Order: sequence, then structure tokens, then C-alpha cells
Amino acid sequence: MQLLFSQTANRLFPSLTADMVLSLVSLCAREVVSDHGSSPSWLSCLPRELYRPLLEAAFAHCRPLAVGELVQRWPERTLSVGGRRKHGQAPPNRLCIQALLLAVVRGLTDKRCALQVLDLCGLQCDEGRLEDSMGGWSLTVALCSMLLQARAAASRGHRRDSERERKRGLQVVRERDGTVKRDRGLESRKRGMEGEKMECGDNREEESILQARVRSEEETVRGVRRRMELQRRSEPQQNSSTSSSSSPDWDHSVVVRVRADLFINARSWERVRGALSLPGPMRLYCRYLRVEELPAPSVASLLELLPKDGLLGLDIRYSSLGVSGLALLLPLLEPFPLLHSLRLHYCNLDLQRTQPSQEGALQDMCRGLSALKRLHRLSLTALRLPGHLRLLLRYGHRHREVVGGCISLSRPLEVLELPYLSLTPADLSYLSCSRHASSLRELDLSENRLDDSSVPSLRRLLSQAESCLAQLSLCGCGLSDGLLGALLPSLSLCRKLRTLRLALNPLTRTGLVSLAWTAAGIPSLRLLLYPSPLEEYEAGLPPLPSSAQLLDWPLQEASEARELTLTQLEEVLTAKGRQHDLLMTSDLLKYSTDLVGED
Repeated sequence: MQLLFSQTANRLFPSLTADMVLSLVSLCAREVVSDHGSSPSWLSCLPRELYRPLLEAAFAHCRPLAVGELVQRWPERTLSVGGRRKHGQAPPNRLCIQALLLAVVRGLTDKRCALQVLDLCGLQCDEGRLEDSMGGWSLTVALCSMLLQARAAASRGHRRDSERERKRGLQVVRERDGTVKRDRGLESRKRGMEGEKMECGDNREEESILQARVRSEEETVRGVRRRMELQRRSEPQQNSSTSSSSSPDWDHSVVVRVRADLFINARSWERVRGALSLPGPMRLYCRYLRVEELPAPSVASLLELLPKDGLLGLDIRYSSLGVSGLALLLPLLEPFPLLHSLRLHYCNLDLQRTQPSQEGALQDMCRGLSALKRLHRLSLTALRLPGHLRLLLRYGHRHREVVGGCISLSRPLEVLELPYLSLTPADLSYLSCSRHASSLRELDLSENRLDDSSVPSLRRLLSQAESCLAQLSLCGCGLSDGLLGALLPSLSLCRKLRTLRLALNPLTRTGLVSLAWTAAGIPSLRLLLYPSPLEEYEAGLPPLPSSAQLLDWPLQEASEARELTLTQLEEVLTAKGRQHDLLMTSDLLKYSTDLVGED
């Protein structure tokens, strides 16, 4: 219908472009969903090609009733809601998301609904935290509630079917008893007419014939569905006893498969576990899993309950795992064949302190990481592993090497985030010479103190990654004018660099302007997060302050120093012709991912 409308419009109005036709379809869809009172008239004759434009219009203009009616009758096997939003596009309204989830449950009993796969990946709002949007934590709870509601509805339907089958069975028994009595009466009259010459073997033969007739009649009354159900119940449960004790028969009962990104903390853990532990008409598949403030046994139970196919990334934050907890979790990640991202943030792992069995724990970490065959994104925040980077990131080019009892990684990393890791010059030297350097697309070394001994290794690392590095973060690394000046020639050669973050470094205005000239000379660069120069702070700041001091120290209330900095940066952008495609900012709250939270 949509194609026919487009062809007709192009024939009648040759000057219309494809974008104009799509805009016209969107405008018509908006008008249709705006009047809910007319929905019975157009829902009864709506072609399947127009469901998608109408659903998009209902989401865009906050029409939850229209969302519910469309989803309940969804004519296709797959429904994808979410994903990457266009620039300026608002996230879906909370009421519309709730209406969608309720409609999916109602669609389980609606014969018009053909939905089998519901993809909600990326539906959560994780920027801006708008009041009427739904964040990842709230969406996870809503999804689990939807699964529990669907299971309860299926249980009520099963009880109704059981009661119906019980009444049918009683009717079969009554009919069988009447049939037996009639056959006995006929048999007694027959014996009276023939006399008493019938032998005992003949009686048994007649009795077997009678029982076969009764069974045949009973099978006829039961029907096909009932016979299949009784046959399935009567089969021996050998498979269930040999399989794992907690793995239900999912494939037999699942009608709709739901894919989503899950956000789980201590408050929602019980509900999520309840939604994942028992089978029902809907099953939840996770693309990216983020857990916060959960102990290692709770995270392990979640990993055991999740379907093994589909999990792409695991993000654990603010959980006191410790060495033993991390050793418990890493082997549980091996059964997930598609897992390629692992992020551990503030998990209370500190190898700076001397602890018993510390080397054994480090070897367990190496074995767990090496078992992840597709791993290409690794983020270790504040784990404090000075001097151990070589063992963790060891990579064998042709085969998995064994170094110090630890198996090497099976492929080079493309994204490496190591903030607050207390890296030593030896760690940076290894990283600059490793096979990971030439594959890195994103590198974060923030809050690792750099000095003169680290600069050669860092320059060598940038030269190795100049053909692929797209994002670089060196926030809070103690880069003064001199240290940064030594790095600028290497930075200028990174021709694919799009994002450069250097906030919270002790630069003067002169060093900042030199940085701006270098950044404006990189054609691919789109964002420069620079530090506020030392001239903009109140008096009393140490000559080489730390990142914590720069973050807490007040800036001058007078705007003259700030205006001078902005003027000089604007002159650099104008001279390079980069006023429109390069953003230079010092706004940490908006452009630093470390300080932006979700929900």
C-alpha cells in the first residue's frame, strides 16, 4: 500500500522526491493516530505495510492507545523498537513503552497477532534523563513484569484447560460405564439363548474384544490434542533426570522471544531472577548486561540463567568482587560464544597490596580472559594492577602462547580502557610494543600519571595506532605544557582521530592554544575536550596541580579570563576553517562519559 501510494504520488506529482513522499506518509500517519475514536474504522481494513509508519507516528506523538492497538494486532513476525535514534529525535515516551509491553501480553491470545521476536535493544533513554522517558533500570523491571504477567496469564489458561479436560474425562467415564452395562446385558442374553456350553477361554476372548471397543471409543472422545498431551505426560522423564537440574524445556513453551539490554542492581535482582528462572510463553534474551552493586554469587546466578546465544557485552560496576569473585565469574563467560565486550568498573580488585595466593588469582584472570575467543573490547577501571599489564594482555599472533603460566589472548584488542589502573612506565612500554597497538580504535589512559619516562612509550604507541585510532582519552594524566608539547607531533599524525579528551590536565593558556592548532590540523577530528587553563582558576593553586585539585578548585568569577581563552580558540578555528565541523569545549558534564549516568 505504501509503495502503491508512492508510485501514485510520483505519477501525479513528478516533482516530488522520495523524501517528500515519505514525509507525506508520515504526515498522514500522524493525522490517523491522533484521533483514537476513529481507530475501529481503520484498524479493520489496515494493510500490513502501513503498520510500521503508524507505529512510528504513535511513538513520535505520544499516542499510547494507538501503540497498544497496533502492537496487539502486529502482522509481522518481528518488531524492532529502539536502536540508534536520529539527531534531535526524542526517546520514546514512558506511557507508550508501557502500552507496548501490555499489548504484547494481550497479543499472545489474539489470533491476529503474528509476533514472534520483539527487539527492544537500545530502547532505554541514557542521555538527558528526561522525566517522561524510561531509563535502562526502569525498562528492565517493566520487561520482567511483562514476562511474569504473560506466565500468569498462561497459567490461568492452563488451569481453565485442565478443568475443561477434567470435565471431559468425567463425561468419558460416564459414557464408558453406560456402554459396559449395555454390553453386559447383551452378553447375558446371548449366553441364555446359546446355553451353558461356552468355555472359559471364549469368555476371555469376548472380554478382550469388549475392552478394545471401550478403548477405541475413549480415544475417539479424547481428541487429537488430548491424546498428544496424555502421551507426552506418560513418556518416561529420562531426559530431565540426565540434564541439568535447573534447565527447563524452553523451546516447547516459548511463543515470543524478547531481546533487550538489561540493567540490574540489588533492588531488581530478585525480580529479574524470577523472570528468567521459569519457562513461559515469553523468553528474555540479553544483548548487553549491566549490573551494579551485586555480589559475585548473584552475578554468577544471572549468567547461568541467561540464554547463551545473543549476549554481546558484560558491564559490572561498583561490585565488591575481589580476587576470588572475579576468579568465579570469568570461567562462566566462556559458554557465551558471541561475547566481545567486558567492562569491570570499581570492582575492588587491588594487586598493589600484598595478599596470599595473589599470583594464583592473576593466573586465573589470564585464563578467564583467554577463554573469550571474540573479545575485542576490554575496560578495567580502578582495578589497580601496576606492572601486570603484560600478563593480562599477552597476545599470541599464530597460536595461544603460555607466558608465566597464563594463556595469551586469542585476538588483538580494538577498544582498551585502562583508567585509574596505576600503570607504570613498564606497562606503557609493553603496550606500545604489543600487537594490540596497531589495532586500537579507542584508547583510554585517563588518571594514569604520566612523566618524562612515559612520553617515549606513549609517542611510540600513537605512531603504531595512527592509522586506526579514532578516540583517545588522556584526562587527568598530569600533562603539563612541556609533556603535551612532546606528544603533539605524534598526535598530529593520527589522521583518523575523531575524539580527543584532555580535560583536567595542568595546561596554561599558551599550551592550550598550541593544542588547539594541532587539533584543528587533524581533518577527521570532531571533538576536543580541553582543560580549563591555569589562568582561569582562583589564586592559590599549586604550580602542577593534580586532577582532583583541578576538579575541586574554584574558577574565577570574572569572565575576562574565560573570554580571552574563547577568543583565542575561535581565532584558531577561523584560521583553519574548522568553525563548523570541530567542537572545542571544556564542558566535562556533557562530554565526559565518566561523569554521565543513566536513569
